[in-house]
Amino acid sequence: MLKLIFMINRAEGMSYERFVDHHRNRHAPLFTSIPEAERYVRKYAVSHPVPAENYPPRAYDGLTEIWFEDWADHDAFFASANYGRWSTPTKRASSTWAPWP
Repeated sequence: MLKLIFMINRAEGMSYERFVDHHRNRHAPLFTSIPEAERYVRKYAVSHPVPAENYPPRAYDGLTEIWFEDWADHDAFFASANYGRWSTPTKRASSTWAPWP
């Protein structure tokens, strides 16, 4: 099992609340809507640390976890045309781009 864990921070000037909303309600659904995700991704999860009394401040704003069975599935997913379509910022920003049905 190959487990990727990404600790990410929001863009400068973006509120924590806006980041969490975008990560949960835009990014995660788009990622999981990629048709190859069902075939190659074993687990996909996002989480966000919350402040807790007597604990240090958070070191990151969000965590993304992606599990694959092996490197072959990892490579196949990230090489897929659909992932390429989703991950290209200019295509996401385009008025003609839309997620899969």
